Amino acid sequence: MTQVEKETTLYLGPQHPGITGNMMIELKVTGDTVQRAKTHVGYLHRGFEKLMEERLWMQCFPIVCRICVPEPDPNEENLARAIEEIEGREVPERAQYIRVMVLELSRIASYFLWMGGQAGSMGLYTMPQWTVGDRDYILDLFEELTGGRVYHMYIWAGGVRRDLPDGFAGRVRRVLDYLEERLTDYDRLFFQNALFLKRSQGVGVIDKDKAMEWGVVGPPLRGCGIAHDVRKDEPYEVYDKLDFEIITHEGGDIYARAMVRRREIEQSISIIRQVLDKMPGGPVHNPGPNPLKWKLPAGEAYVRTESARGEFGYYVVSDGSLKPRRIHVRGPAYVHGVSLLEKMLVGANIADVSVIMNSLGTCPPEIER
Repeated sequence: MTQVEKETTLYLGPQHPGITGNMMIELKVTGDTVQRAKTHVGYLHRGFEKLMEERLWMQCFPIVCRICVPEPDPNEENLARAIEEIEGREVPERAQYIRVMVLELSRIASYFLWMGGQAGSMGLYTMPQWTVGDRDYILDLFEELTGGRVYHMYIWAGGVRRDLPDGFAGRVRRVLDYLEERLTDYDRLFFQNALFLKRSQGVGVIDKDKAMEWGVVGPPLRGCGIAHDVRKDEPYEVYDKLDFEIITHEGGDIYARAMVRRREIEQSISIIRQVLDKMPGGPVHNPGPNPLKWKLPAGEAYVRTESARGEFGYYVVSDGSLKPRRIHVRGPAYVHGVSLLEKMLVGANIADVSVIMNSLGTCPPEIER
């Protein structure tokens, strides 16, 4: 007689070290194979969109930073550009260059955090020790520039909050030189590691024909060989004045997504160097009215930014009052961390659950916004 395997319910997270942030995955398994998966979020903060409807326009900038803690700057960028579009306020060219520098530093820092998490989910714990330490060099730059290591409130309507400190460009270049050289160590430790190759190639495959239909964006989409990047497709700030390429990789598996991120770090380093070389002088902010009496004209705007996790959009509506009428966030984490992840985990081995999830770049607060 064939023994019938019993279905068991397992919960990964929110404390499990292989889980991205404060979320939980409810698994129905038989043996070590996942039969069904359900994402649960809400273990952190929530309700950002509704909070902003009760705040002055300027008070919304500290709120949007919390929508994705490891990468707050694209949120500031989206809110600022949406306000500028509704208001018709121009941004000085120097401020646009500085914004790009901040966004690309944020992308590198986010990828370093991802590398550590992806390696840690496979038991390669030296990698997160290295990447978290190296990421701190970027956080040091953010602290000097903005006063904050994680939340910056630096990009705001009309430009940026303050100009670069004396000697800051040189310190950025030194950090970039160090990180670029450091990538060879990461290659030997992680990207060329036999364990990583064994657990990433052919695992967590996204169907290329379904990727666009499912709403996949960012490295998971480019890891399917599809060249989609808002910085190229719909350039903003000064990205149209900079030389870089859209990184793609065929296969749609964990390995492909990892190689896209690995090569994009080099692209971001190149972009920042170009920014420092081409950055003009001039003002960094186009002043607006008193923030306590700041009313936007009635109108609406939808803006998109290419974050480290993919296309990130804000829909902002003003009714002409002191507060937003509506702010809606369209981020990649909802698709990647809920609908896509729940599909991909069916039939997966329990040991691969965290590995697959980390490869998608999920940011749970963005889901429970």
